[in-house]
Amino acid sequence: MVLIPASAMAEVDVKVRVNIPLPPPIIFPVPPHVIVIPNTDVYSVPDVDDDIFFYGGWWWRPWEGRWYRSHYYDRGWRFYEGRPPFHRQVPPGWRKDYRDRRWKGQQWDSRPIPHAEAERNWKSWKRDKHWEKENNWGVRSSESRRDPEVRRGRSDDGPGRGPDKGRKDNPGRGHDRGSQDGPGRGHDRGDR
Repeated sequence: MVLIPASAMAEVDVKVRVNIPLPPPIIFPVPPHVIVIPNTDVYSVPDVDDDIFFYGGWWWRPWEGRWYRSHYYDRGWRFYEGRPPFHRQVPPGWRKDYRDRRWKGQQWDSRPIPHAEAERNWKSWKRDKHWEKENNWGVRSSESRRDPEVRRGRSDDGPGRGPDKGRKDNPGRGHDRGSQDGPGRGHDRGDR
């Protein structure tokens, strides 16, 4: 039998907890729409004063010099140690550009995306370079005003016809894009 003084046992049970305050909730009257920030795979809620981003299956928000993330846009925030790597891609003046409908001097026709659609499709959109291929993130530049078939490297063989369409050796070959569901996985200090 081993005897351990009660004071020594009390020291073993003591855990040091650092309380990091959580950001206050943002009340959304309806689920928010997001926009994709040009030249990135970063989505943001543009019509609120606070920065809220969606990236990699997580919702992110800075508050009082710290970063938080959640699988939900309106609750479940957990402290994230450090600065998320995607934030380097976000220009500081993006919100003014959004309000002015301009991106680097070009017209920016951002398309509002329901949050559930972004959550459901972000992975396949990133993999397939959806925003770059489909509409150049909504930015109208001199290149994006050209015919999209020519921009994608297809010849202009007539409406709906690329170089492989209608050939006997390659009849009707095309592609279709599916979507993948579900947010990405990860962990942070608050999930433990």
